[in-house]
Amino acid sequence: MAPDMNELTARAQAFLFSEGGALTLRKLAQLLEIKESALPEVLSTLKNRLEGTGLTLIETDTEASLVVDKDTSPAIQKAFERELGREIGDAGLEVLAIVLYRGPSTRSQIDYIRGVNTSSTIRNLLARGLVERTGNPEDGREYLYRPTVELLSHLGIRDRSELPDRSEIVAELKAFESRPTEQLSDQETQHV
Repeated sequence: MAPDMNELTARAQAFLFSEGGALTLRKLAQLLEIKESALPEVLSTLKNRLEGTGLTLIETDTEASLVVDKDTSPAIQKAFERELGREIGDAGLEVLAIVLYRGPSTRSQIDYIRGVNTSSTIRNLLARGLVERTGNPEDGREYLYRPTVELLSHLGIRDRSELPDRSEIVAELKAFESRPTEQLSDQETQHV
């Protein structure tokens, strides 16, 4: 039995929310298991449903995204600026080191190296413009995180090859990632 409009709208909202960014209309239609020609009605219904919630739907000819609406935006911006005023902390430094030395990395690769979930740390670094998110050509379901030009500029380097001790650290990272999980002792996983 085909889902009704309420169910399709709820699913569209959930997919857009979980994406955390724009989804192509083609991909959204595939996720909803509907024809692309049926998508405008779903998105129109979603746009109406979101009125007064603090969120809105933005559409282009090719993409759609959930965003903060213009009435709520100033409060979010103020809280965001307060958050950005804080230090990035050890977790942020560790994630930056991984994307700098390892190169473009998926969140699961970063999580594996650190041994903990890094989603909030990555969001913080994205918001600060220190890392950027790009599509993963090997797997369309995940993103790659890489250092931004601003980060390299802040560090005073032109590219990653100028990083201190780069070859040694890259070799250590590769050796660590190639080891089977069961070979890692508890002590090693605590210090990663």
